[in-house]
Amino acid sequence: MKIVSLAVSKTKGTQKSQVESARLIQNYGLEQDAHAGGWHRQVSFLAAESIARTRDQGLDVNFGDFAENIATEGIDWPKVQVGTRFQLGDEAEVQITQIGKQCHNKCAIYYKAGDCIMPKEGVFAKVLKSGTVKAGDPIRKI
Repeated sequence: MKIVSLAVSKTKGTQKSQVESARLIQNYGLEQDAHAGGWHRQVSFLAAESIARTRDQGLDVNFGDFAENIATEGIDWPKVQVGTRFQLGDEAEVQITQIGKQCHNKCAIYYKAGDCIMPKEGVFAKVLKSGTVKAGDPIRKI
């Protein structure tokens, strides 16, 4: 299980731009990301396998296009239970707080991709312990 992509955006409801590394801040989220703050959806995760499957179906999508902060390999996120904790890299720790989400309107992601998999396959977490992560870092279930 590992991180394959990190992405942030300045505004909600838009695609995110990939970054080399990112700092997770305890009780806040990813530094410089619009979704960070004092709530339960500080960081979003999506499986790289889900993004690849969508691409195989003919959609022109890449990491960050579904507004996920962290794309991973080797984790079936919808099957992870709320409350599960993960260590990211050497220091950061998160706890899953929500599986999927309800979209109230069609955002820029939907219009670019033609569909959005985050409502069904994305998960959200709060940051329990700060740390810097980068693509290739391991993820370990605690």
